[in-house]
Amino acid sequence: MSNIVIVFDFDKTIIDCDSDNWLIDELGFTYLFNQLLPTMPWNSVMDRMMMEFHSHGITIEDIEKVLHRIPIHHRIIPAIKSAYALGCDLRIVSDANMFYIETILKYLGIKEYFSEINSNPGYVNQQGRVRISPYHDFNRNSHGCTNPCPPNMCKGLIIDRIQDTVSELDNKKFIYLGDGAGDYCPSLRLRERDFVMPRKNYPVWDLICKDPSLVKAEIHGWCDGEELEQVLMKLINKIMMDEHAQYIASDCNLQTLPIPVLESLPNPCRILLA
Repeated sequence: MSNIVIVFDFDKTIIDCDSDNWLIDELGFTYLFNQLLPTMPWNSVMDRMMMEFHSHGITIEDIEKVLHRIPIHHRIIPAIKSAYALGCDLRIVSDANMFYIETILKYLGIKEYFSEINSNPGYVNQQGRVRISPYHDFNRNSHGCTNPCPPNMCKGLIIDRIQDTVSELDNKKFIYLGDGAGDYCPSLRLRERDFVMPRKNYPVWDLICKDPSLVKAEIHGWCDGEELEQVLMKLINKIMMDEHAQYIASDCNLQTLPIPVLESLPNPCRILLA
């Protein structure tokens, strides 16, 4: 087991689209969704859409079939499998929902690679329809974050909890990957020894670009699944090489690093402000 914790966003990070929009568009309910969206919070709209699907005779199996077709870059699954094989602790923090994520990961055969999934509750009720609720019950209490987090989920608070469960003695290093505005808050919670991988030209990238000095972690951008895999593997290799060097320096027995030596990691992204 390595000392690396990798936290993935889901929509537009592991998969290459927004899962809610994909399902609504594929099932032909875009017009109704656009009508409802200005009237209630996103999670409430999606719960209502699930009721509409059910009332129109759309089954759980129909929904699952649409989710099975969701677009994903062909290098994402190999990247996840490689990181897991190298002993990394993989987790998901997503503003999608548990029903979508578990359905898709099971279909792709990679659910068991993740030690923890944090998302909005989503389940099939006794009437055979999906129910979706917010991660934070904003009707009772606000999560209180002043960063651009949606009312139903502050990913920064989730990262705080994960960091608190990891012993400081283990010197764990985090790699956080995401694309949306909600991924900015957890990026700010990372430490100098950590790494953040924002998707280039997406909201989290734009927010980080406004003042990169606010982010303590090293910043390594990526644009698609191929670059995600390349950057992630090089970061893992760099961290493990550094750990191996420290192990040698501590006058322990020399051991062979169980991964290939890759080319040197590019410098962290240097974000130039206009």
